Amino acid sequence: MYILMRTSSSLFIVFMLCGYYAAAQPAAYTSSNAHSHNDYAQPVPFFAAYDAGFGSIEADIFLSGNQLLVGHNTADLTATRTLEKLYLIPLDSCVKAHHGNVYEQAGKKLVLLIDVKTEAVSTLYKLIEILKKYPSLINTPTLVVAISGNRPDASLFDSYPSFIWFDGVLSFSYPKEAMPRIALLSDNLKSYTAWNGNNDLPGEELEKIRVAIQKAHALHKPVRFWNAPDTPTAWEKLVGLRVDYLNTDHITELAAFLRR
Repeated sequence: MYILMRTSSSLFIVFMLCGYYAAAQPAAYTSSNAHSHNDYAQPVPFFAAYDAGFGSIEADIFLSGNQLLVGHNTADLTATRTLEKLYLIPLDSCVKAHHGNVYEQAGKKLVLLIDVKTEAVSTLYKLIEILKKYPSLINTPTLVVAISGNRPDASLFDSYPSFIWFDGVLSFSYPKEAMPRIALLSDNLKSYTAWNGNNDLPGEELEKIRVAIQKAHALHKPVRFWNAPDTPTAWEKLVGLRVDYLNTDHITELAAFLRR
C-alpha cells in the first residue's frame, strides 16, 4: 500500500491543486479545454493532440503480464503498443526539452487520463512502478496523471503517491477525504439526456446538466462529459454550459473550432 507522508506530501497536493483549479474554469476557451478521447485510436497517437495543444489526452490500459498495453479491448492489444512507448517516452522527451514543462508554454498543463480496464489495484501498482522510471513526469506540476475506469475505493485515494490523481464521477458523492485527490469530474452525458447535438436541449434536461456542472464548479472541479455529441453545434452548446473539457475523436476539427 502506498501511504502518503502527511506533511510535505500534503503540502505538495495543496499547491498542485491551487494551480490546477486556478485554470479549471476558463474565461475563454482554447485548445487547453480539449480532451482527446481514446487517443490511441488516432492515426498518430499522442502527437496529434499534443501538437494541437490539447489539455487532456486519454489512454485505455490493460495489465498484461509485466506490461501496460494500450487499446480499447483485448483484441486491440499488441506487445508493441505499450503505455511507455505511446505516451510516457514522448512525454518524457517533451518535459526535458521544455525545462520541466510539458508544453513549450511554461505552466500550460496536460491531463493524461488513464482509463484502467483491468483490476484496479494491481494495474495501479504496475503504473506507479513504471512512472517512477520517469522522474521528470512525476515531478513536473504541469502533468496531471488522472485514473479513470476501474479505480480503487475512494477511501483509498489518499493512500496513493501524490503524482496519482483520480477522475471522479460527476453524479457520485465523495467523502471529503477523497476530494483533494480528484482532478476532475466526468460523466456519461447519456445519463442526463438523449440529446443528439442537432437540436435544442429539452429544458428539464438542460437544467439537470446545469445543476450538475454548477455542483462540480462549486467544488472547484473541472467537468468532462463522455458519450457526448461530437459536432460543432454540440461543442457550442457545451461551451455555453461551461463544460471544461470538450470530449472529441476529431482533433483537427475541434482545434479549429476552438481557434475560432
